[in-house]
Amino acid sequence: MEQNNYANPAPLGLMGFGMTTVLLNIHNAGFFPVGTMIMAMGIFYGGIAQIIAGILEFKKGNTFGMTAFCSYGFFWLTLVFILVFKGLPGTDTAFIGWYLFMWGVFTFFMWFGTFGKNRAIQFVFLSLTILFWLLAIRDWTGSVATGTIAGWEGIICGLSAIYLAAAEIVNEAHGRVVLPIGEIKK
Repeated sequence: MEQNNYANPAPLGLMGFGMTTVLLNIHNAGFFPVGTMIMAMGIFYGGIAQIIAGILEFKKGNTFGMTAFCSYGFFWLTLVFILVFKGLPGTDTAFIGWYLFMWGVFTFFMWFGTFGKNRAIQFVFLSLTILFWLLAIRDWTGSVATGTIAGWEGIICGLSAIYLAAAEIVNEAHGRVVLPIGEIKK
């Protein structure tokens, strides 16, 4: 029987998610306005690259990875669409809060799927749940302070995904743990 040796698509998806999340949350923390760079990252690296990683996770038989990467890839595409067409009916800020809240609910349940996986992935999903709910609260209340806190929390979330992507690449390249991710003993 022929054995397929596929590359690990998770670092691509994690890096697409992490870098795009950091850049958007630098905006949320109050440093820069949303611009072409964030929108392009949302479409191509946060969106399309994660969807590709999800499809490759499907090929590996990884339901969790496929669901996570495809879902968050489509999150980025829908978010960019919402930002571009924000003037359309039904896209007022309070309603966008419900959009973010529902993504938090989805992420919370995905976090349960990380139990038994490494601590780094658990942190990514827990911090992302918190981020979505902070952003929802910001949109419901109009609180600038909550938005700034969410921005800083989002930067931490994105950096944790970048770290996990880097750890998976470096550890695989060296055939040993160089960057620890809190592997759980089975």
